Amino acid sequence: MLCSLNIYAQHTFKAIIKDAKKNPLPGATVNIKTLKQSVVADSNGFVTIKNIPTGKFEVMFSHVGFEKKIIPFEFPLANDSVINILLKPIEHEEEEIVITATRSSRSIANIPTRIETISGEELEEKGNMKPGDIRMMLNESTGIQTQQTSATSYNSSIRIQGLDGKYTQIIRDGFPLYSGFSGGLGLLQIVPLDLKRVEVIKGSSSTLYGGGAIAGLVNLVSKTPKDERELNFLMNGTSAKGIDASGFYSQKFNKIGTTIFASYNHGTPYDPANIGLTAIPKFDRYTFNPKIFFYFNKNTTANFGVNATYENRIGGDIDYIEGKGVVRKTMTTQQLGLY
Repeated sequence: MLCSLNIYAQHTFKAIIKDAKKNPLPGATVNIKTLKQSVVADSNGFVTIKNIPTGKFEVMFSHVGFEKKIIPFEFPLANDSVINILLKPIEHEEEEIVITATRSSRSIANIPTRIETISGEELEEKGNMKPGDIRMMLNESTGIQTQQTSATSYNSSIRIQGLDGKYTQIIRDGFPLYSGFSGGLGLLQIVPLDLKRVEVIKGSSSTLYGGGAIAGLVNLVSKTPKDERELNFLMNGTSAKGIDASGFYSQKFNKIGTTIFASYNHGTPYDPANIGLTAIPKFDRYTFNPKIFFYFNKNTTANFGVNATYENRIGGDIDYIEGKGVVRKTMTTQQLGLY
């Protein structure tokens, strides 16, 4: 009697996954895609896959942070010993990160102050979105609110942690150039094109920066000359018929350097609600800020500059601004509840 039988054998695959230093890799994954089988290595990097039929299959080994490895195996294997698999780590090239901050005469151990910085791409993005002032740049920072203090003149103030704008100090390159006007008077209309970064201190800093910094501090740090010439121009138009034009130039020579910034901002009276009063006033603003830097040696630098701003602004009754009539009487002081 003749008899023919087909026998399908099942095989087992055992392996230990290690790194380049031959340390076990717990949590490594072993996958046989054609058989739809996948297992995870134990704490010793050991894996076992059972019920593998006879044939040739590709086995993939992977782990987070390591390069994947695919190895073909012919089952049954020559022996049932445990196979050692080595995975190479993925090499990452980190970009150079430079951190700078305002220098103080005190050591850092004596100044437990947290400083938040707006710089780089974020500063450039906000400058392109709102090139006429720094209102948007500050308003999107946590804990800072730019509040409009006048419905007709469009003046704003900076509120930090809910305190009134008069308690916020604005300084330029570490100097209180704006004196007691930091809380408002349209100083938020500083053009951001020549700013390298903005440093914000939230919380009382009046001990170091004067009584105007009870709520916090905003330090506007200007760009400085570099060996490579920098020349930027920015033109912007708004749907409210506003125009912004700015230009910045800087370059460092052997022992001297210079930065020149100039801008022109124009706004037309805008009344989107059609109530006869401006939401955005009519204004023309000119800004000119030249600086010259002297480099005596690596440790000694001197600079001299002028920061000049001229603005003619008028807001309120549309007819009066456009020369069509006298100021209309919209409501009495009793109705407003204000004087």
